[in-house]
Amino acid sequence: MGVGWGHPEVTRLGTTLVASFLASLVECVEALTVVLAVGSVRGWRSALAGAGTALGTLAAIVAVLGPALTRIPVNKLRQIPFHLVQFVVGGLILLFGLRWLRKAVLRSAGLIPLHDEQTAFAKSAAAMRQANAGSNARWDNFAFSAAFNITMLEGTEVVFIVIAFGAGGVGLLLPASLGALAALVMVSALGFLLHRPLARIPENTLKFLVGVLLSALGTFWVGESVGLAWPVPHSGSSDLAILGLIALYLVLALGLVPVCRLQARIVAEEI
Repeated sequence: MGVGWGHPEVTRLGTTLVASFLASLVECVEALTVVLAVGSVRGWRSALAGAGTALGTLAAIVAVLGPALTRIPVNKLRQIPFHLVQFVVGGLILLFGLRWLRKAVLRSAGLIPLHDEQTAFAKSAAAMRQANAGSNARWDNFAFSAAFNITMLEGTEVVFIVIAFGAGGVGLLLPASLGALAALVMVSALGFLLHRPLARIPENTLKFLVGVLLSALGTFWVGESVGLAWPVPHSGSSDLAILGLIALYLVLALGLVPVCRLQARIVAEEI
């Protein structure tokens, strides 16, 4: 018998895949913006080599650590309380999500500037022109280093996202990995086809949604770890509570936007 779309397991797997995809999409866009700026100003050969080396390094790390984790004796794994792992991972994801959500609310309220990939691209390109401006060498160590560093930085965050989602429950590592891989492939393809930053991707909206999803998943896993009884239908599973938490965080975040905007206006008038 097949598993329908309304099945609780599909809810958990689907939410994990979407959250991993969106979170990884943000990191990939930010990395690609710098790589494109480096390549367009300093030359594509060194920039692509730096980004490719970073991706290869990350892939090697994952390839080494993955099998190493699977070789841990089962009896040793059973000695680690799963609820403790779920509490720690859920707490980290919750803090990560609330941080993104806070910034997204403040940006939507106009309290902090919106992130503009075009502006970020222009600033990165200007920095590339100023650094070693007189160099005409075919191999550019500065371009290689800049592309390598930003790819490693953002890529490490993506790896953390995948591992964190994968540690949240049995069978979640695959959808988390697929979501991150899909984001990487999509952003890389679009970016290098267009040779420009993906400014049309609504990154601030993505960060808003990612903040909601991460906060909901983190809350769910923390609640599961302490044995919280979720108010779901008797015929369903506790996994269905994820959808309710997503709706709750979304409503709260959207409601905070006008409140923050009004508060900022009151403070400005008092000054």
